[in-house]
Amino acid sequence: MDNQRVFIWAALALVLYLNFITWQKDYAPPPAPASTASTQTQSADGNAPATNETLPDLPSARSEAPAAPGASAAAPNEAAATSAPIIHVQTDVLSMDISTRGGELIRADLLKYPVEKNRPDVPVRLFSPTPPLFVARSGLRAADQRAEPTHQALYQSANSAYTLAAGQQEMSVPLTWTDGQGITVVKTYKFKPGSYRIDLTYDVVNTSGSDYRAASYVQLVRHYEHVERSYFNVETYAYRGPAIFDGKGYRKLNIEKEEDRAFKATITGGWMAALQHHFVAAAVPPAGEPYDYQLSLDRGNDFVLSYRGPLVTVPAGGKQSLEETLFVGPKLQAQLSETGPRLDLVADYGKYLTVLARPLFWLLEQVHSVIGNWGWAIIIVTFLIKLAFYKLTAASGRSMAKMRNLGPRIKAIQERYKDDREQLGRKMMEIYKTEKINPLAGCLPILIQIPFFLAFYWVLLESVEMRQAPFLGWITDLSSRDPFFILPILMGGAMFAQFKLQPMPSTDPVQAKIFMFMPIIMSVTMAWFPAGLVLYWLTNTLLSIAQQWRINKLVAAEDKREKDRS
Repeated sequence: MDNQRVFIWAALALVLYLNFITWQKDYAPPPAPASTASTQTQSADGNAPATNETLPDLPSARSEAPAAPGASAAAPNEAAATSAPIIHVQTDVLSMDISTRGGELIRADLLKYPVEKNRPDVPVRLFSPTPPLFVARSGLRAADQRAEPTHQALYQSANSAYTLAAGQQEMSVPLTWTDGQGITVVKTYKFKPGSYRIDLTYDVVNTSGSDYRAASYVQLVRHYEHVERSYFNVETYAYRGPAIFDGKGYRKLNIEKEEDRAFKATITGGWMAALQHHFVAAAVPPAGEPYDYQLSLDRGNDFVLSYRGPLVTVPAGGKQSLEETLFVGPKLQAQLSETGPRLDLVADYGKYLTVLARPLFWLLEQVHSVIGNWGWAIIIVTFLIKLAFYKLTAASGRSMAKMRNLGPRIKAIQERYKDDREQLGRKMMEIYKTEKINPLAGCLPILIQIPFFLAFYWVLLESVEMRQAPFLGWITDLSSRDPFFILPILMGGAMFAQFKLQPMPSTDPVQAKIFMFMPIIMSVTMAWFPAGLVLYWLTNTLLSIAQQWRINKLVAAEDKREKDRS
C-alpha cells in the first residue's frame, strides 16, 4: 500500500469528522431523560415526595408590579424590577445591580473581561433586564396561602450602593421583607474578592402565633435565539442555552425540542445553569436535599430554568435559615469546581473528548503558571506530547524511512505489474516481508494526533483562559483565527515539507495531484480555526519533520553499513 494514500485519507477523515461532530451538535437526538431511579427521591407509593405537594406553582417568571386596589390585573411588565429602587454592588471583578423588587439580579458586568480587546472599558454584560433579557430571580414560596417574599415582593435596603473595599474579605448586601403579621425575612447576598460565586441566604424570623412553612426557589430567565452555525465563526459552535446536572451526568436542554421544553425532574445533588460562550450563570442548591427542577417557556422565546426546594417549617417564635449558591461569571474551572459538584462541566469539551481535554488543559495551565504565556504553553505541551509518544512514532518513522529508501524498487514493480493487480500485490507483499516493513505503520502518528487535535480544538474553543490571550506580535487572541493567516500558511509549508520526507508518491497521476494540493487544502481549512490550534498543529508538524529527518539519516546510515559489510 502506498504510504501517501494514508496521509490523504487521514486528512480527509479529519475534515469529515469535524463536520460530523458539528452535525451531531445540530441534529442529533437529545439524550434520554434521566432515570427516575437516579434523579428522583420517591415515596413508598412511587409518587414524588410529599414535602412539596401543598405548594402552589412557582410564581410567573415575569416581574409584575402589584395592581392598585380596585384595578384590574396589571399586564406583565418586565420593567417592574427596574422601576423599583436599585442597589448597586461593586467588587473587584463584578459590577452588579440588584432590584429591591424581589432582590432580582438584573445586571452583571464582568470587569475583567472586555467585549473586545481594543475596548477594555466595555465589559461583558451577563445579566440585563432589557432585550435580550437575562436575569436571575429567587425567593420563598409559602404554603397555606401565607404571604410570601417571592421575586415579585418589594424588599427594603438600608443602602443604595455597596462597594467591596481593598482588603475586605467579604461583603454582605441584606434586603428585608415583612408581612406585617410576624414574619420577617432577611435576604442576604454575600460577595468575596476575586470570586464570581455569590452566596445567598434567607434568615426567616417567625414571631407570629403559628408555624410558617416555605420553600426557596431560583429562576434563570433568558431570551433564546436560534444561532446558525458558521464555519467562519467558531463562537457559533459553542453551546448557548440551559443545562442541568442530575448528580451523575451533565445534560444540555435544547428548548427547540419538545421533549426538553417539558423537562421536569426531582434531583438530589445537582445544579442548573444558563450557558453561553466562555460565560455562565448557575445556581447550586444545598447538597443532600431533593429539589424540583423544571424548564418552561415564557412569552415565546424566553426560557425559564428553575428549581424549588422542599418545604421548611419555621415554628412559631422561632427562626430558620435557608441557603443557595449562585455563580455569575466566566467559566474559570477552579472556581466552578469549588462552587458546585462537577460545575466545571459547563466548560464543555464534548462527551467523548473530555477524557483527553481536561488533562490537556491541566497541563497547559501548569506550564502557563510558570511561563505566563498561553502560546508558549501550547508549544511546550505539544513538545511533551510528542516526547510521550516518541518511541511509538519512532518505530513507525523507521518503517516510513525504509519505505522511502525502497521507493525506486517499489516504483519499478508498480510499472512492471501495472496491468496485473494480483501479481503486483503479491510482489509488494514479498518485498515488505523481505525488508521487514509494515506499510500501515506510517498512519500511526496521524491516528495518534487526531484525538489530541480535536481535544485541543475544544480546549481552545471552550476555555475562557484562552479568550483574548496573546502570543507574539500579530497573534493577540489564541481563541480566534490568525488575522493575517500567517500561521496557516506556515503550517501548509511545513506539511508540504513533511510529505517530502515520506515515501515517494504513487505513479497514479490523480493521486499525485491530490498529494501536491493537500497542504493547500489543509491550510485553507485551518485558516478559520483558532490561532492556538493552528499553532499546535504547526509545532507538531515541525517536530515530526525534525524527528523523521533524523530517523531517515539513521536508517540511511544503517543501510550503508549493511551494504559495506556485504
